[in-house]
Amino acid sequence: MLARAPAQVFNEKEMAGLGRQVASTGRLADDAIAKAINALVRFRILCEAIQVGQLRVIATAAVRYASNGPDFIARAEDAIGQPIELISGGREAVLSGLGVISGFDRPDGVVGDLGGGSLELISVKDGGVGQGASAPIGGLALLDRSKGSLRAAEKIVKDELDKLPQLSAMKGRDFYAVGGTWRALATLHQHRAAYPLNVMHGYAVPTRDVADFIKLVERADASVLDAIDSVSSARRPLLVYGALVLDELIKRGKPRGIVISAQGVREGLLHEQLSPEEQNTDPLLQAARDYNLLRARDPRHAAELIAWTGGILETAGLPQDEPSGRLVETVCLLSDIGWRAHPDYRGEQSMNVIAHAYFTGIDHVGRAFLALTIFHRYAGMKANSPAAAGLKTLLPPAVLMRALLIAAIFRVAYLLSAGMAGILPRIPAACVDNRLLLRFPGDLSALASERVEGRLKQLAKLLGRDFEIGKL
Repeated sequence: MLARAPAQVFNEKEMAGLGRQVASTGRLADDAIAKAINALVRFRILCEAIQVGQLRVIATAAVRYASNGPDFIARAEDAIGQPIELISGGREAVLSGLGVISGFDRPDGVVGDLGGGSLELISVKDGGVGQGASAPIGGLALLDRSKGSLRAAEKIVKDELDKLPQLSAMKGRDFYAVGGTWRALATLHQHRAAYPLNVMHGYAVPTRDVADFIKLVERADASVLDAIDSVSSARRPLLVYGALVLDELIKRGKPRGIVISAQGVREGLLHEQLSPEEQNTDPLLQAARDYNLLRARDPRHAAELIAWTGGILETAGLPQDEPSGRLVETVCLLSDIGWRAHPDYRGEQSMNVIAHAYFTGIDHVGRAFLALTIFHRYAGMKANSPAAAGLKTLLPPAVLMRALLIAAIFRVAYLLSAGMAGILPRIPAACVDNRLLLRFPGDLSALASERVEGRLKQLAKLLGRDFEIGKL
């Protein structure tokens, strides 16, 4: 089913290597064709088992450039039982751009999609894409054209990039890197930096840091790369070529930073089929609403919590950009996802789920904010763990303090409401002068327990105020 924040029922790929010999022979290799056909037959069986309603199948650079491409498409269509669309390089660039638009909150920069056969570049801004371009310098194509010589590959890359005017649009903007080879490079970068969040989408690195890392990869012996278990053996020989292309793009385009996108052509195909209204829906909030509906005790409670939390923040006079209002709304929607777990593990489990969930439209700072807020909501304000300590290193001090503050608000709210709708609107909470005031109607006055008072005191301290419990 088409959706703004689709859940992946099953995610599978096969690296058939169709582009491995096209540059030198002009043809798709027989063994690569056989591997691809076998994979398509398998995919067809799996799609039937999952009862997929609609299949969209496309062919890209390797098939475009190969003389036996039409014959392969005919065999592939028989294997998958579906027409296959052979797309141009420009169309591939557009779909990659739409994939990035679908996966980020208002992306502004240039998308680069490095596949086995080609590199596509396209500018994205204000929810739209520019004119795309394609060059035959994918990892497999470079390996083939250069006959394994890095010096020759470097010259090929420079000559091909000379033809691409899209490079000038990169200066001072983000470069969104799409494709398995660049994700593998980012995995190596995370591994080397002991990065605390094992998520690729949204992983951002300043250009100055990438340049030094690329030089390391280009100099590295193959055995060094082979030692990294997190990178597939089929991908390792292509890493140095991916690094070479990225290095040249950075030198020429001078982007502000590199942002890894796990979304590309596939997600672009889905995104363009949505209505304009659906395309403009916030994917993070939509995913959080889905989690709330599936996992909360009473999904209606989240809307009341959003209003209750917002009232405290607003009357406290706190700025709304640390973090943004959409993140506060999101964390309210996620606030009850761990209630089924054992009480001793709710914080750690919820933090792990949120930190690694398939969320889009969020950067790693935002992801860490969500995870840590819910961790402290369950585990307590003074709780810590190695995973939580790692995530805290990703947050600016002001954002970490806001996570603790909202967790403290949640700890009061859930003690009052038990996660059920209908109670919080009847117990208003607001900052008045130098006090945090919580007021109860007569029939709910018994909810003002010692535990509530203790948590309210803790919240008031974070707000720099005294607290008061009163009657309506």
